[in-house]
Amino acid sequence: MKAGFNLPPRPNFPTVVPSSRMRRALLLAGFQLLAVTGAFAGDVGFVRVWTGWRDLDPYMRISEYFNGRVNMGGRIILRTHPEARAGFYFLVRVKTDLALVSGVRFVVQMILPSSPLPKTFIFPTDLPAHGKVYELGLTGIDWPGKKIYPVAWKLDLLGADGQLLSTQQSFLWSKPN
Repeated sequence: MKAGFNLPPRPNFPTVVPSSRMRRALLLAGFQLLAVTGAFAGDVGFVRVWTGWRDLDPYMRISEYFNGRVNMGGRIILRTHPEARAGFYFLVRVKTDLALVSGVRFVVQMILPSSPLPKTFIFPTDLPAHGKVYELGLTGIDWPGKKIYPVAWKLDLLGADGQLLSTQQSFLWSKPN
């Protein structure tokens, strides 16, 4: 007597080979499913949002010392006062499956320790295909100082028609009063 289990013999099922008509129907159904899911893939969204103070130093590149021209380093940098580089920044990574989206606006709302009323800053720009990294800077007289942090903030990305494309907020912004 052998040790182990005795398995029943495997039944012989006929091999089914789909006809060319069936293969075409399955292929067409697969493409339709991809097309439907592709229609919903045209989303715009924030991947990450980081906030913090930035001094002048991270924005000075060695090429600027030699030729005097500003080097963006592949990022899109938008500031409330373009001549001032030091300030409070929102580093925003945006993803999109759409082609170039023109006329979008970043809307930053924040509450500072000095006032319970929110301040609003608007940054108009274009959103390239596949997204980009944006640095939205509150610079110059728009930011009170290096040691000041917002109490709460909200960041919206609006389309040219005013439609909300994406939003993110701090924990305290979501709390009433």
